[in-house]
Amino acid sequence: MILHFLRCTERQKMNYDIICFSKKGSRTGEKINKALSEGNEKSLKIYYRFEDKLGEPFTKVADLFEWTKERFEKRKGIIFVGACGIAVRAIAPFVKDKLSDPPVLVTDDNATYVIPILSGHVGNANKDAVRLSELIGAVPVLTTSTDVNEAFSADLFAVENNLKIVNRDGIKKVSAKAIEGKSITISVKDYPPEEDVDILVSDEKESESATGFSLLLSPKKYVVGVGMKKDTPFDAFEGFILKVLSDNNIDISDVAALCTIDIKEKEPALKAFSLKYRIPVLSFTSGMLNKAKGDFSHSDFVEKTVGTDNVCERAAVAGSGYKGRIVVKKTAEGGITAAIAKV
Repeated sequence: MILHFLRCTERQKMNYDIICFSKKGSRTGEKINKALSEGNEKSLKIYYRFEDKLGEPFTKVADLFEWTKERFEKRKGIIFVGACGIAVRAIAPFVKDKLSDPPVLVTDDNATYVIPILSGHVGNANKDAVRLSELIGAVPVLTTSTDVNEAFSADLFAVENNLKIVNRDGIKKVSAKAIEGKSITISVKDYPPEEDVDILVSDEKESESATGFSLLLSPKKYVVGVGMKKDTPFDAFEGFILKVLSDNNIDISDVAALCTIDIKEKEPALKAFSLKYRIPVLSFTSGMLNKAKGDFSHSDFVEKTVGTDNVCERAAVAGSGYKGRIVVKKTAEGGITAAIAKV
């Protein structure tokens, strides 16, 4: 059996909103934004929650809990400029799951420290804290056991290799062993393993009687190719993609990437979907899409407009490393198209 790993090696840019609670904190917010822009990161939106009236680039927040709730629903990261206590109280009602919660950072008014307090590994909060600290001259304060002990992190390994975590309880078992300084064994082979290992990477599903490993990781099997009209609403895009997956009995946790033509990679709906479901976006030029082999749906109009006769099917195959096969042909609704390739 051959296991195909689709790994996105390009570091994802930080994607957060900043919120400040004092005039001094607002200056730190501006400092963060300037440093990120100069450090080849994207500019962030800055919000504030105090009595003064600030102009651009600040937006006043009327209700901190509603504001925080919206970010959690979109899985948008948050940088709190202020006390950790404020951040903890704001996010507490919305914290649900370490595998889906957004990353949250806290820095003080003086930008002396940067502390990741949520989603350190899966949401990259730890790495972002280190990156932000480098840019603003702060000290990153990491408290996760695997980091402070310089130990192997099972969930970070899964994220970096775009692997699905099948039995999440196995993370604790592997992490506990790593923190003790013990070696971690990993097997990438047929299921079940020939001898006991800590981590098994396999295409097979876990069964109740499975033995021989602590943590089962599975390569994500599908790539979704998409096309859409300019400024397609997020709700329409999300509903359509989820319906296509559901209709074909594909769990979104098995999706390795969203793929499209380069002129569509910055569409707001696509970027928001990628952020919410933590699925990377891969984009291709028309020339790269034309290299994909297969029996694709053909559109003279699309070919004349963007230089290739089909975006979604070709993008799905291209995103699989040109080795995948189409398992869901082009499906269209409301100016959105999708096709799915199996890696």
